[in-house]
Amino acid sequence: MNWTQAEKNYVSYLKLEKSLSAKSIEAYLHDVRKLQQFLDYYKIAVSPLFIEAEHLRQFIIWVGELGMQPTSQARILSGIRSFYKFLLMDDLIQSDPTELVDLPKLGRKLPDTLHQEEIMKMLSSIDLSKPEGPRNQAIIETLYGCGLRVSELVNLKISNLYFNEGFVKVVGKGNKERLVPAGTYMQKSVLNYLEHIRVHLSIKKEALDFVFLNRRGSELSRVMVFLMVKELAVKSGIRKTISPHTFRHSFATQLVEGGADLRAVQEMLGHESITTTEIYTHLNRDFLRQVMIDHHPRA
Repeated sequence: MNWTQAEKNYVSYLKLEKSLSAKSIEAYLHDVRKLQQFLDYYKIAVSPLFIEAEHLRQFIIWVGELGMQPTSQARILSGIRSFYKFLLMDDLIQSDPTELVDLPKLGRKLPDTLHQEEIMKMLSSIDLSKPEGPRNQAIIETLYGCGLRVSELVNLKISNLYFNEGFVKVVGKGNKERLVPAGTYMQKSVLNYLEHIRVHLSIKKEALDFVFLNRRGSELSRVMVFLMVKELAVKSGIRKTISPHTFRHSFATQLVEGGADLRAVQEMLGHESITTTEIYTHLNRDFLRQVMIDHHPRA
């Protein structure tokens, strides 16, 4: 089997069995093609079925020499591992060569989070007299109150708001659906936007069911949300590195610090693995010390 046929079969697997989006599939293919680029560069004529661990070790050295950071190297190797797991599962190879290759050592970078006071500052800096004010308030309350990814926020549908039951239905990565509790502040701000601002827009037909719209009646882009958050951070005097994802970090961190079960947080965030959720447990030392004082019999 040559690379072209292996790629074709792999795409079918990612599309039909993993239900990945076209963008995600392209990212996986990019990793596999990087390996092909390495083989072409060194004129190594080998089919995907006969790649050995030593080829992959040399490949990792090569991408490092290209200037790629360890995080990028690890991501590429992770994509190649997915490819070889597929070949193994399809009985096209007898053993997975990527199992013998270690991931590059990574430093554990903890994300910035916002304290509740900082989020209140940002909310207070929103000019509610402008048409976009109530919308931006509802966006911040939704990001922080539900822990959504920015892609999930801009694709949130009115038909997926179940406020009587206290939930919203979110479509996450791989088109996987989950129910996330909707708090009082989030519901109040979203309803205020829907009932007093959105109803006055001339809405495009294709955007009728989207919650958050721009002033032209079209769905919001992720870039617009990013720029809005950056602007609010500057107005509020917050000097941290802020993005829409910061509210997701803050949502998860404050739940865990408040005593929430990690499995429940995993479910709300839509993480496939509990290990992904664990990065949000970077509890500060004062909090850890207080937990020990409050709960350990010999503290």
